[in-house]
This record gives sequence, C-alpha cells and structure tokens, in this order.
Amino acid sequence: MATSINTVTGTTSPEQLGTTLMHEHLLIGWAGWELDCAAPRFDRKVALKNCIERLKEVRDLGLKSFVDPCPMDIGRDVTFMAEVADATGVNIICATGLYKEDLGNTAYFRQRSVDDIADVYVSEIQKGIGTTGIRAGIIKCATGKGQVTKYEDTCLRAASRAHKKTGVPITTHTEDGTMGREQLDIFASEGVDLSHVIIGHSCGASDLRYHTDMLDRGCTLGFDRFGLDFLHPDQLRLAALIGLIGVGYESQLVLSHDTVACWLGRGMDLPPELAKKIENWTPTHVFKNIVPALKRAGITDAKIHTMMVENPRRYFQA
Repeated sequence: MATSINTVTGTTSPEQLGTTLMHEHLLIGWAGWELDCAAPRFDRKVALKNCIERLKEVRDLGLKSFVDPCPMDIGRDVTFMAEVADATGVNIICATGLYKEDLGNTAYFRQRSVDDIADVYVSEIQKGIGTTGIRAGIIKCATGKGQVTKYEDTCLRAASRAHKKTGVPITTHTEDGTMGREQLDIFASEGVDLSHVIIGHSCGASDLRYHTDMLDRGCTLGFDRFGLDFLHPDQLRLAALIGLIGVGYESQLVLSHDTVACWLGRGMDLPPELAKKIENWTPTHVFKNIVPALKRAGITDAKIHTMMVENPRRYFQA
C-alpha cells in the first residue's frame, strides 16, 4: 500500500489529498505547436497568472488536490505546474506517459520497445522528469476511437510494466466512449490489478453495459469530461452517472472536467454554435452545477464524498 504520493512540490499522503479533481490540465500543446511561427507568442507570465487565478477559484470551493495527467508529448511543463502549486497551496500530481497515436509525438517512440518505454516511465517516477527533480505520480496512456493501434498497445503495455515496478497507478484517455474494455484486456494480460486503473472519459458513452462490464472487473471509471457538451451532453453524462450510483457503483467512480487552462500555440478554434456548448467547461462546474444536480436527483452527501474524496484516496493507496 502506498504511503506517499509524488506531487510536483514533493510528496503527500493519501489521507491529505482531500477533495480531488482527477483529470484537469493547466497547459496543453499539440505536438508541433512550437513550429507555428504565425501563432500568438506564448506568454508564460500571463499563462501562469491565469492558471493561478483559475485554481484559486476552485480551491475556494473546496478543492485540495488536482491531477494533471498531461502526457510527456503534448506540452507537459512540470516546472510550470510546480509554480502554480506553490502559489495556490493545491496538491498537483503530474504524469509520465505518452498520448494516443494520432495526436501524440510518436516518431521516436514508435521505434522503441515496450521495455524501453517502460524504463522511461520508471525513471520519471523514481528519479524525476528531466533535470527538475519533480517525480510523476501517475502513469497516462491513451487510445483513439474504435481501435487500439500497435503503437498504443505498446504504450499500454509499457504503462503496465512501469506500474508493476513502481506501484504508481494508471489513468487512461478513451475516445467517444470506446476501447475501455480493450484497454482493460491489455492491462490484465500484463498482470495489472485493475483496481489500480482509471478508464478515463468513460462518460463519453451512455451505454450502461459498457460501464458495468468494466466496473465489474474492478477498475474505476472517470466521469471526467463534464462541461464538454459538444462531445457528449452533460444531461446524458449525469443520467449514466446517477444510474450507476443508484445500483451501487459509487465506490468506483471519480469526477472531473478535462479542462485546459492555457494552450501552447493555437488551442481549440470552435465555431460559435459549438463554443456555446462549452460555456460550463471550467474546473468549477462540478462544484457549482454537477454536485447540486446529483443532490436534486437524491444522491447523498456521503456518496458524493465517496466519489470526490474516498475514491481518489483509495486509488492512490491501492
């Protein structure tokens, strides 16, 4: 059982995590962003101010800890995370890992073996990321829509092996509510205890059989894209969540938004009709809107506490 958790400012204990958002981002930059000389120049000072203000707002609503599972190949900046953590007092947990093939920076790692990649993950967990001394506290992996590519399979297996060497848990990205079961199959084939795994963005599907198939194998599901209505409406995310809580799965569910506070290069450029569908895509949305909606549906404070405090703590203890 883990007694300490790596954060970007040192270590903390599972008992000190408190209320936790399990999937949010401070900075994201799609692979190649640094080559776009026509994009607005990234102003680190302005971005830092924005992220600090944003995190203070959600801290004042009760947030104690914030997991930023940005993989290493889409703009991860752990020094930036540490500056935000120092300024806000919020525990920030960063990730090692690689993103899905279509949006990650894959050319180098496609040439590496499973064990080569696992060794990178283990080093970032045990020794630190680059020369920062900051150690990853979670392992991230990802798959695209409707398939697991050979490269993504390699990265999932590398995550499994790094987890088994370090005890650090795994969190994943899925696309449009697909491939969560296949991710679990790969982890299980590598001997991972699935209670160490969060299948992220599971709220992208409203198929309760999809959800229960995974939950019955012992993993945790991330209902972690609240506010992204143009991908899948909150009404459907809530309906599935309330149903799963109603039949007793609250001890295997975590909540978040997958927000991005600042973009490196150009971010999402949505047409007006879609931009209106992310007006609630902020890290305060769960506190201000989703939790009240759960309460109106009869979900007790105790079950909300389970999802936002006890489940993150148990996941990192596992």
